[in-house]
Amino acid sequence: MKITVLIDNLTKGTLTAEWGLSLYIKYQDSHILLDTGASDRFARNAAHLGIDLGSVDFGVLSHAHYDHANGMCTFFEQNQKAPFYLRKGSMENCYGKRWIFRKYIGIQKGLLKKYQDRILYTDEKQELLPGVNLLAHSTKGLEAFGERNRLYIRQGYRYLPDSFRHEQSLILHSEQGLVILSSCSHAGADNIIQEVLSAYPEEKIHAIIGGFHLSHTSEEDVRALAKRIRTTGIEKIYTGHCTGTAAFTILQEELGEQVCQLYTGMEIFI
Repeated sequence: MKITVLIDNLTKGTLTAEWGLSLYIKYQDSHILLDTGASDRFARNAAHLGIDLGSVDFGVLSHAHYDHANGMCTFFEQNQKAPFYLRKGSMENCYGKRWIFRKYIGIQKGLLKKYQDRILYTDEKQELLPGVNLLAHSTKGLEAFGERNRLYIRQGYRYLPDSFRHEQSLILHSEQGLVILSSCSHAGADNIIQEVLSAYPEEKIHAIIGGFHLSHTSEEDVRALAKRIRTTGIEKIYTGHCTGTAAFTILQEELGEQVCQLYTGMEIFI
């Protein structure tokens, strides 16, 4: 398989960057898009790289935040056929708290209705193609993570800590082992690895790719996370976006060359 980073916070060369993530995946004879970044920049980068978004067979939204979903309209304009898979529970109701204010950080209002004929909702574990699966969280108590990171779901007039019932991981099978694509890892990268190990007990995990949501995490907690990841036996870690520069440096100190920095335009061959 070949995975191309269409947008990330970092870039090299002439490709544009933004706070967002989008990955283009060539898996055997299939073409998959995971997330669409925060704007149409992922599509402009794809064109610069010679990638035809019109040839994508299906898209996947990892979770219902704007920095992964705001390019969906652009994708639907450029691709007239591909379905887009969202986890059941994805709605236009995600908020982040800033000081005393709550700011909308979700899917563009009206998008789910406008493109309802193109959107499919997934269950807890679903095979999309042989070797390509979606897996929802099985980790309990994620509301505590939502509260700690000031992430909320609006229900009527109430704001409840986000339990990430709108988040899912894309799992790809390879000769080297399973590859986890988990764009923001809100459940915790170590928990997500354990979720996959539980779902596929006969498989080993080769790599995890995505952000780890560590931008505001203490050094002590990042080092503890690295130690927990080490115990899983995973071989490669490709991380960026919401991981943060400081946390990435700590992960590299703890895990060495096992950890690689994501950047716009990066190509990963597995």
